[in-house]
Amino acid sequence: MSTPISSFGREAAAAIARSKNEPAWLVSLREEAGQLTTELALPKPEKLPLTRWTLDHYGVNRPGQPAASAADLPAPIAELLPDAKDGALIVQHNSSVIFTQLPEDLKAKGVILTSLEDAARNHEELFRTYFMTAYAKEEHKLSAVHAALWNGGVFLYVPRDVTIEEPIQALLFADDASATFMPHVLVVADAHSRVSFVQQVASSLGETKTVLLHNSAVEVFAKAGALVQYAAVHHMEASAIDIAYRRAVLDNDARVEWIVGDLHNGNSVTDTKSLLKGNGSTSDSKIISVGRGSQRMSLTTQAVHFGRSSESDMITRAVMKEEATAIINGITKIEHGATKANGQQTERVLMLSPKARGDANPILLIDEDDVKAGHAASVGQVNAEQIYYLMSRGITRSEAERLIIHGFLDPVVSEIPLEGLREQLHRILARKLG
Repeated sequence: MSTPISSFGREAAAAIARSKNEPAWLVSLREEAGQLTTELALPKPEKLPLTRWTLDHYGVNRPGQPAASAADLPAPIAELLPDAKDGALIVQHNSSVIFTQLPEDLKAKGVILTSLEDAARNHEELFRTYFMTAYAKEEHKLSAVHAALWNGGVFLYVPRDVTIEEPIQALLFADDASATFMPHVLVVADAHSRVSFVQQVASSLGETKTVLLHNSAVEVFAKAGALVQYAAVHHMEASAIDIAYRRAVLDNDARVEWIVGDLHNGNSVTDTKSLLKGNGSTSDSKIISVGRGSQRMSLTTQAVHFGRSSESDMITRAVMKEEATAIINGITKIEHGATKANGQQTERVLMLSPKARGDANPILLIDEDDVKAGHAASVGQVNAEQIYYLMSRGITRSEAERLIIHGFLDPVVSEIPLEGLREQLHRILARKLG
């Protein structure tokens, strides 16, 4: 079904929902979001005029071909899944989920892994309780577009007291620039559960003048005492625009760990926020990015403290080449009543070209007295003394720079919980830094 580009609104959104036989409440939600797309303004990232970007190319519905087994997945997709084997895995190809694999022992424990579209039909109560509640359709035009047009997507539910030992993988892949590619990931970890979730967003678009809009969202809900480790690597081509909003809501003593490689080759806006609602809740965010060419990026990491004795730590490291530009924002907000909260953040930018630009903006917003908060930010070039030291040991200048840069990014790369993806991440970095 085609999605009108210039006239998209309430009726078109409702038609999409009805074409998928979605429940009436979801038809209404899409319909309301479609209306909001005509009323809301785009977000306004600092020094990044989104009005110049192609953000109204919503694409058309291009479902992928369902696969009966991992062996039946298209070769470009299989190559991105070196650790698939028999573990938990879900794959979206363009506009639809084409494959889901969940081991029987996890099914027996009540774990649910399915497409978000399936969850809307078969797990409606859970789905409806959480969907688009941490990332609201009213936030701005991009969130409204996402709420109206999301497709495929991932729903993961981990029951109370269940620990999943092996990471759950999700691959979101596009090879058709004209496709609607707007996945939504919804993770609900019930009380005292444990899970690692690894997401890849990749593309193989070839030569095209069509702009692929990846307008995505992630919502993570960690109930009391739960631990969610969420690792994401984005590496699409320059002809794609990457819009990624990530949200986590934490109850008492819950913990979320964000490990993000924003290695997209085109323009991007990412926003990763933890809402520490519960007492004793903790958030740890580690994010890396590499910009090259004429890329324009806005990378925001946020922690909002509501709970007492809540703690957050945010680390962002970016390497900028050629004429790339990155605006890096770290925002720690401690609300009134969040006594004994502790929020720390660090932003570091490494410049490899005189024409590259990286702005690091640490922001502390404190509405409570009995708290700790701190920040550190730096923008600079590769340390000349480190290069000299390595060269004195017989290493060439180019190799010395490579080692220093990889060491600069390693605190995030080494945290990726899948060996195959870590190796792939090293290859992506080698291409971007080469």
